[in-house]
Amino acid sequence: MAVEDEVRALLADALAVYRDSPRAVAWLRGHLERMDEPVRVAVAGAPRSGKSTLVGALVGEEFAPPAATTWYRDGTRARAFAGQYEVPVGRRGGKAFVDAPDAERVVVEWPSRALRDLVLVDTAAGAPVEQVCGEADAVLYLTRHVHADDVRFLRAAHDHPVARAAPVSTVLVLARADEIGGGRIDALSSAKQIARRYRREAAVRPLCQNVVAVAGLLAVAARTLRPEEFAALAALASLARTELEDHLLSADRFVGEDFPVRLDPEVRRGLVDRFGIFGVRLTTTLVRQGFDTQVKLTGQLVQRSGLGELRDSIGVYFTERRGVLKARSALLGLDVVLRAEPRPGSAGLVTAVERVLASAHDFRELRLLAALQGGRTRLPGELDAEASRLVGGLGTDLLTRLGVEDDVDPGEYGADELRHVVLDALVRWRDQAVNPALDHAQRRAAAVVVRSCEGVLAGLERTGPERTGPERTGPERTG
Repeated sequence: MAVEDEVRALLADALAVYRDSPRAVAWLRGHLERMDEPVRVAVAGAPRSGKSTLVGALVGEEFAPPAATTWYRDGTRARAFAGQYEVPVGRRGGKAFVDAPDAERVVVEWPSRALRDLVLVDTAAGAPVEQVCGEADAVLYLTRHVHADDVRFLRAAHDHPVARAAPVSTVLVLARADEIGGGRIDALSSAKQIARRYRREAAVRPLCQNVVAVAGLLAVAARTLRPEEFAALAALASLARTELEDHLLSADRFVGEDFPVRLDPEVRRGLVDRFGIFGVRLTTTLVRQGFDTQVKLTGQLVQRSGLGELRDSIGVYFTERRGVLKARSALLGLDVVLRAEPRPGSAGLVTAVERVLASAHDFRELRLLAALQGGRTRLPGELDAEASRLVGGLGTDLLTRLGVEDDVDPGEYGADELRHVVLDALVRWRDQAVNPALDHAQRRAAAVVVRSCEGVLAGLERTGPERTGPERTGPERTG
């Protein structure tokens, strides 16, 4: 039984135990309903860390910073609600904004492919960690550099027995990555190196699944690039680099009167507001290098901004693991009831929660995946990449775990062939789990891969060779 199915059953048992407590019943039913929703991802961080900018980059729309905590959901048209009342959605200075200045919480429905599989929560500045982690299933935590306050927040997010047993819900984002690199043309490369270093730091690595550097301003400008902006950037790029270089040293110089291209100062000011001086410098360089159409330039900017890597992390750690994260949130919610209203009938529930946490292989897979991708655990040769694939690093369905090509028709790829692939991997990884040449951490990693292979084999025996989701290929739980 998959971990989310076990947790659903636990919630049903808890509803029976607490049926005479209206408050507990409402809370438990809320968590049961929440398990059927898309994964909730909170975007948190200190004031001016770029939360709203990053949300806009992910959604594909430039939003004015909200005054309240704002939830972004997929919808057929743009609209917003404060409580049960619909509130106006307008546009000011090119940015979408919600006219609800007195609301504490706003829900925005926005047609976006990015919101089909997740709900983004732009948290209010100063929101306590308990609120952030209680309402969301996963967290994107934004910072420019990892300081003591950031570590305290991340530790507080894990300051709970369930969270400590399953610390699998946070990706750390080094936001405003162009500023981290000092605004140089290679700033984003420098920021990515810093992110890789943070992944290995002892104070950071137990608290998050990944560390990603993102230039949010560049990313949202790329996602929402307008034809007139591209035309202005192309006009700038038509000059030789040496002619433009002095005017790109600061925003004041860029919008000054003595400018070598006939571009209105307001147009130049708009480019700085949208791209930053670093973004203008980078885009003109890219246009000169051959990314000279709007489509080419947009794709290159999204890649360089770090947004692509962030999307991949959200996919691997959050949306692909929706069931696991929903189960984790439900266990946290159930624990609140068990602590607030202990009663004789709840003792069995406490034991069941502990058993699920101890036996849930899904949590071990995520921890190993983070360790492999962050370089905290290394396996020799090609074993490293194979382990990452088998535990779901490229996708959690059966064929992807096995490395079967996407263009293979699973109906024509026989069960015997797939079984042979699985058994071959299982034997190889069982050998690695007892290989004396490996250290303890490597053998422990191999043991996790063994369990994943056993789960894939069990899923194949149950369902055949069709492309199967993670809830049907995961290992069986042990009591």
